[in-house]
Amino acid sequence: MSHDTSGHESVYDGLVEDHGDVSGQWAFGTSFEDPLAGVDTTLPEGVDGADLAAYCLGLGDDALVLSHRLSQWCSRAPDLEDDIAVANIALDLLGQARLLLARAAAADPAVVPALPEGSPAPDEDRLAYFREAAAFRCTRLAELEHGDFAHLVVRLLLFSTARLALLHRLAASRDHVLAAIGAKGATEVTYHRDYAARWVVTLARGTEESRRRLLAALEQLAPWHPEQLEAHPVATRLAEAGVGVDPAGTADEVGAVLAQVLDEAHAAWPEAPPRAGVRGRAGRDGMHTEALGLLLAEMQVVARAHPLGRW
Repeated sequence: MSHDTSGHESVYDGLVEDHGDVSGQWAFGTSFEDPLAGVDTTLPEGVDGADLAAYCLGLGDDALVLSHRLSQWCSRAPDLEDDIAVANIALDLLGQARLLLARAAAADPAVVPALPEGSPAPDEDRLAYFREAAAFRCTRLAELEHGDFAHLVVRLLLFSTARLALLHRLAASRDHVLAAIGAKGATEVTYHRDYAARWVVTLARGTEESRRRLLAALEQLAPWHPEQLEAHPVATRLAEAGVGVDPAGTADEVGAVLAQVLDEAHAAWPEAPPRAGVRGRAGRDGMHTEALGLLLAEMQVVARAHPLGRW
């Protein structure tokens, strides 16, 4: 058994100790620099701050939630190399999430949850750790419970193919922050997509068992994919303003890439119909599966227990 030499009765006591420096001691990221430091966050002309914040929350929540799902795979991948690869993909998405949530807060401070006075949590952490499930705007594909490794690579292929097409277009945004996220994120997600595509083909052409699992994962996940490409009023308005991307406009490109991968895998797209929303509402509207609430309970528990926590 280890012995705590800090003088604290528990490891969590140190999180709430007063260090006299509120700017750099919080347990969940305050010691990092402002992710948007030096970047022009002025709203582009003619753009509504609430719309821009909602758009950034959607893309940021997609990255945050899938990053957490992937991080749950640490130590569970088939070998050490893939364990590290999956962890690195999770870190890439976490970096995108941090920037996008910070942009949402800068565009519309009203979206940031209030915390007790004295909490040093930065805005992006407040958005990650102190919102209820209904306030999240991720698509439901990102939040679904884990399956096996075939499930991981199929979800990553569907997610990253749609996200890459969007990021390429976002690089031309009139918003400086979104343009930067699009340019840098496209480089990262290109690797994510290629990693997933290689494994999809490998499993499909592998053993009888690996192909069975791959096709089962595709059958399960394909119905959730169309939601990624659905037009949403917020995205449509921002696309018309030259700031965002209407995902519906990427459907042909995304479909062509997926068809190419499935052709290499000697697999066909499942015929199951798309998963419908509830009364016309889906993830972008705050309508989620039960899996998101369970994920957030795990991800947010320490932050919510210590809103004033410091290192």
